[in-house]
Amino acid sequence: MFAVKRVSNIVPIRLFKAYSTNSKIIDVTHEDDTGITTISMARQPVNGLNKELLNALTTSLLDAQKNRPKGVILTSALPAIFSAGLDLLELYNRTENQLSEFWQALQDTWLTLYSLEVPVAAAINGACPAGGCMLALSTEYRVLVEGKHTMGLNETRLGITVPKMFKDLYIDVIGYRKAEIACLRGSLFPPKEALQIGLVDELATDKTEAVNKCQKYIEEFKNIPALGRSKTKLLLRESNLRWMKENREKDIEDFVTFAQSPTVQAALKFYIESLKRK
Repeated sequence: MFAVKRVSNIVPIRLFKAYSTNSKIIDVTHEDDTGITTISMARQPVNGLNKELLNALTTSLLDAQKNRPKGVILTSALPAIFSAGLDLLELYNRTENQLSEFWQALQDTWLTLYSLEVPVAAAINGACPAGGCMLALSTEYRVLVEGKHTMGLNETRLGITVPKMFKDLYIDVIGYRKAEIACLRGSLFPPKEALQIGLVDELATDKTEAVNKCQKYIEEFKNIPALGRSKTKLLLRESNLRWMKENREKDIEDFVTFAQSPTVQAALKFYIESLKRK
């Protein structure tokens, strides 16, 4: 993914660590009648994935798994946006330890969401680029609300390499050739195109309909034994999960090396300053 060098002071690896959930940035509801837990990201203004939000999301997912709901719906409490992706302030002008801790938090969230044993679907109620797209791709089923927003992995437009955990999901979902071209171009797809290439499974007219369609997907498994289903899911996802668990330190080292390079820092500074001028 990135150029490799040995980075000192790497934070010790953990597989899954529990964090205290901040109710201001994550809203969790459970409906007794459906047995479904809904986890809504609520970090203003765009659900930027900083360490705090990632840690809170990991905790919420682990808590949901522990309570054994019929399924989980991941969505956003913000209007017209699912998640704008990684908070670039977590990458700019940071120490090695700060970068390491942030990337570990992202790894934790990805591993937790991607390996969640219960059915999990994403109700994507708005813009979903980069890291937001990665979260959606980590679920089993994606319903995108129609509108002027887009979805995809656009890291190259920001001068950033598409991380392996993002890229592999893209390939798995839309196929190698489509993923290759889309990643290189930093393509963002409007809803109808996202459906056409298989990036999402259904479209919805609004968030309520998207949530209802996610519920319907989860309810399809009510007569399927949970153990066989969960074991099959983990077998289908085994290759990606194994790679991450076996290569976490190297993945962090590569990320830190890449993030601290002068070229990347200059690109991040330019982009962050351009956002401030808007």
